Amino acid sequence: VQFVESGGGLVQPGGSLTLSCSASGSIRNIESLAWYRSVAGKPRELVAGITNRGLIKYVSSVKGRFTISRDNAKNLVYLQMSSLNYGDTGVYYCNLASGTIAGTSWHGDVNAWGQGTLVTVSS
Repeated sequence: VQFVESGGGLVQPGGSLTLSCSASGSIRNIESLAWYRSVAGKPRELVAGITNRGLIKYVSSVKGRFTISRDNAKNLVYLQMSSLNYGDTGVYYCNLASGTIAGTSWHGDVNAWGQGTLVTVSS
């Protein structure tokens, strides 16, 4: 399965964006999916993860501001972002969940990365 991210853009601090991730195949049997963020000079960061059973985890820096969701029928994964700040600037990717968030470890086999979608928070 390949993923194509969209919905990024330029937004002022305090603003909102909703990112979408379209999968090339069915995500129904993919247990855990996630959104990642890449900032220049830093490793790609696991930001939010979601399982088919409804377990959701967020990195502390986005908790309470971001909401991850998935639509298995449409093969889509979403990331609703609000109260954006400068630290949220980066390229956002979706993929199988791999890594640790808030003490929960995810063990997905990450597929090839898509191009991501750029989010720029600037006044």
